[in-house]
Amino acid sequence: MKITKFEHSCLLVEMPAPVNRTALFDPGEYSTYQVEALEFLDDVIITHGHADHFVIDNIKALVAKFPQLRITAPPEVVNQLKDQGIAASSEESDGLVFFDSPHEIIRPFYPYDPPGEIGVHYLDALTHPGDSHSFTETKAILALPVQAPWGSPNNAVKLGLELKPKYILPIHDWHWRQEAKRGNYAQLEQVFKEQGITFLPLQNGVPVVIDL
Repeated sequence: MKITKFEHSCLLVEMPAPVNRTALFDPGEYSTYQVEALEFLDDVIITHGHADHFVIDNIKALVAKFPQLRITAPPEVVNQLKDQGIAASSEESDGLVFFDSPHEIIRPFYPYDPPGEIGVHYLDALTHPGDSHSFTETKAILALPVQAPWGSPNNAVKLGLELKPKYILPIHDWHWRQEAKRGNYAQLEQVFKEQGITFLPLQNGVPVVIDL
């Protein structure tokens, strides 16, 4: 499984033959992928409708290049896409299994309720929880939100140590400047290493390959 982070919570996940499947998670306003550079794309998975995870114009551009694209998202996002003439589904499909992963409460920092959200297990290998630390299951690879107005790095560490995946990928960290990211990644790597968990300090646009 080859995984490339394109800032924040956006991950490009590529599975080679015999699976031959590529998915893009949460292509929001901070995402740095280039549509013209994507050679294959089968799925777009949107965990929830916040702009740092979902931008309609991004989806329009992806659909224009990949007309047969499968889009999976919560119902409110599906409805927004439908209003733009874009087909999407809020149902599980082959290789996608939902799990309970509610968006964290963001009041009083933001004065509104959290949106509906889906947590997704992808190809029985990768878990992407969206904006949540309130979930209780993971596959071998966990995309773990490490920084957010609704959470904290300390909560992320506690959750990672509790769930004990084989690998942890840091997501939801656009707000860290590069110096902070390097320092925090080093600390996270050490903490998880002591418990036999491999933390992969992803660099934007640089793929990593994980043998499962």
